[in-house]
Amino acid sequence: MGAAGWLVSAAVALGVLVAVGLVARRIARTGPRARARAQEELAELGRALVELDDAGEALDRELALSGALYRGQQPASLRRARLATHHTRDDAFVAYRRAADPARIPAERRAEARATRARVADAIASAGSARAENDAWVARHAPAADQLRVARERIDAAAATIGDPRALRAELARIADESEWEGVATADDEALGALADAESAYAAAEAADPGALRAHLIEVETALERAGRAARLLEETHRLVENAYLAIEDEQRAAASAIRAAAGTQKTVTGERAPRVAEAIRVASVALDSAMRAADRRPVTANERIARLRARLDDALADLRTEQQQMRAARSALPGTLSAARSALARSETYVRGAEIDARVALDQARRHLAVARQSSNAVEALTAARTAVADAQTAASLARDRARRR
Repeated sequence: MGAAGWLVSAAVALGVLVAVGLVARRIARTGPRARARAQEELAELGRALVELDDAGEALDRELALSGALYRGQQPASLRRARLATHHTRDDAFVAYRRAADPARIPAERRAEARATRARVADAIASAGSARAENDAWVARHAPAADQLRVARERIDAAAATIGDPRALRAELARIADESEWEGVATADDEALGALADAESAYAAAEAADPGALRAHLIEVETALERAGRAARLLEETHRLVENAYLAIEDEQRAAASAIRAAAGTQKTVTGERAPRVAEAIRVASVALDSAMRAADRRPVTANERIARLRARLDDALADLRTEQQQMRAARSALPGTLSAARSALARSETYVRGAEIDARVALDQARRHLAVARQSSNAVEALTAARTAVADAQTAASLARDRARRR
């Protein structure tokens, strides 16, 4: 073989080696093992994020207790740690969603999850250090009598604020079916039970040695937080039910007007599209009738059904409307959809407390979309965000319920 032939053979061999190397590299970055490693790293990040989310709540409790003890002047170190913890958590939720995206290369997902987990670990450590520093300061400078006095005042204030939650739940039972408020069906007992736990923890604090005092007072604050959360969810649910009753007639009229407008648009549609538009209008009319039959005892459900039928109708007519018509339809649908988003979020929050990371991330995304919907000056964008918030909140509740059933 001549020199030229040898060079050609060497070039071919080198090209084959390069190609094999590229294929191997691609498999290493995108193959089953790479996907498995990315999923393992994502699971580790999820566990760390749950710990950080819980650490943020612990800092909230510490700040509430310390703020009362320092007569409203919360320690600067705790405030900084709380802000940093919540900021890191919010950013990490977003990074988690990016790292969970199956459309991305596994190696990129793994790298993002690993880098985010490092930041989360730093934030957890900082939160722990801030709490330990504050505990040490309190132990040195706050007499036990002062700490007990503040705890007693907080228990009494919480009891006065919560009042009689059983009366509120009874009112819900009077005005609406339990399906409208099943997530808070035991909230009255939970609130009162948590207040009783706070009293028990306070009694233990009174009898405790100085070294154990702080731990018992944190138990008091934790119980008060549970009581307040249960009472707030009960009050929010009652408010949503009442607001749904007040809004249902306006939502019915707006939906009926939207259906009539769609019927007007239908007259201009020809060809294959005409039957599909006619069917969308028929389904919307049936759905509106069904919603109104449920409205007397299930006003929240009725408003949510109306919001869904408006969304389906908009989808069917999306490319048949002018920009002005789309904006007018969005302004009409927005109030009811915002109400549906708020009720979906309130319902979701009753299930997601203490849930695993996927439900927490979905709930966080729902809150973000609802904030966008409230702040946007463009009705079409606001409506899209509100509808996404509803879907995210429903996903969060479903994930939390499914995990709870499997435990």
